[in-house]
Amino acid sequence: MEPKKIAENTWEIKKQDKMRVPAIIYASDALMEKIKLDKTIEQAVNVAHLKGIQKASYTMPDAHQGYGFPIGGVAAFDLKEGIVSPGGVGYDINCGVRLLRTPFTSKDVDKKRKQLLDQLARDVPAGVGRGGITKLTKSQLLEVLTNGGKWALKNKYGTKDDLLRTEENGHMSGADPNVCSEKAITRGRPQLGTLGAGNHFLEIQKVEEIYDEKIAKTFGVDKKGQILVMIHTGSRGFGHQIASDYIRLMEDKYGVENLPDRELINAPINSDLGQKYFKAMACAINFAFANRQMIAHWTRNSFRKVMGSSDGMDMVYDVCHNIAKIENHTVEGKKKKVCVHRKGATRSFGPGREEIPEIYRKVGQPVIIPGSMGTASYLLVGTKAAEKLSWSSTAHGAGRVMSRSAALKQFRGEAVKKALEQKDIEVKAGSWKGLAEEGPASYKDIQEVIRVSDELQLAKKVVKMVPYGVMKG
Repeated sequence: MEPKKIAENTWEIKKQDKMRVPAIIYASDALMEKIKLDKTIEQAVNVAHLKGIQKASYTMPDAHQGYGFPIGGVAAFDLKEGIVSPGGVGYDINCGVRLLRTPFTSKDVDKKRKQLLDQLARDVPAGVGRGGITKLTKSQLLEVLTNGGKWALKNKYGTKDDLLRTEENGHMSGADPNVCSEKAITRGRPQLGTLGAGNHFLEIQKVEEIYDEKIAKTFGVDKKGQILVMIHTGSRGFGHQIASDYIRLMEDKYGVENLPDRELINAPINSDLGQKYFKAMACAINFAFANRQMIAHWTRNSFRKVMGSSDGMDMVYDVCHNIAKIENHTVEGKKKKVCVHRKGATRSFGPGREEIPEIYRKVGQPVIIPGSMGTASYLLVGTKAAEKLSWSSTAHGAGRVMSRSAALKQFRGEAVKKALEQKDIEVKAGSWKGLAEEGPASYKDIQEVIRVSDELQLAKKVVKMVPYGVMKG
């Protein structure tokens, strides 16, 4: 099905055949050409077939093909007739981004940059299958799964302010470890407090441009050259196993015969299995919150060792990317609770929403959208317009244009590292393979993604940051 351009940066596939709602894609002409290269559009249309879906199947500007839902797919479902789908959440449940401000500028850090990156590599475990510093008993992990960031704070990882500046205050209610498999528990135990590999990273960034000084100052960013730290990771093997387990359980119970794509396997939200998935998903969400909390704590320790102090290294915000949540939205002129799936998409609440920390409530929720290793990342703010356009959602990154296997055929890690260093970006990577897979050329143009988000008011740009030191697993 060919999408029709209905407005600048907006495309539509009208409701037809067995579609319950239209499919809306937010993209520029240039981004649409990239989106057409894979099955993103087909997947967006497939999502529009799902039972109980409200308004439309939405696709964000950074979208690319995923499992079931496109990555960058957003859909909301009625709580009586709707479904919950692991493919609409993703395997890396609560993959998300945390941003820390610092009182330092690039002038302060420049001569110690390599030393700082080396220290971070020692203090923060990264890489495929890498175990954490903290050795947890099973009972301790179960407490993590129940309490998330609250467990981390109780165990002296971070501050109360960290939780106040985290989506869901760092704790997803309703978690029940009893619905998580032993295999998930076993995979999760050694991985808490680890960055992982793939597109996960820890990045030292410097502020290059401030678009809205008032909102930037509210977020704790007040000058060009200021150093920020971005942490991108999720629920690791634990979340992946939860997704695998419940995809299999839902397929066994409900089958795939009536689905446009077997990867869209789901369960009714109100069913026993649907509720069990929600409880297990909440456990993975809490694992990820605690994971980023611990990594932020060790990041501060690294700065203290190298820079002499970590004072002023406050949280800006922590946002989730892969999640399903019950939220209040306006549907046909009335307030209604719906289950919003955000798969590779960032929540973007405008001013006044009670879910936003009180310190930010008057301006809107901080929205963090990372680029690739060699490109800028952005701090934006949520908008009222996004509530009507996309269930208060926007992009979550640059979005891949090339698979990891294709990137490995085309790029060498050594060449990627050299190209980054020529841009004055210090790199610390666990493997050449990882660098090759994640090279900047594997991703869409982040500036185009941000331009579309900003022009549509899915989120409004506030600060542009450029990479200064990159740590990859």
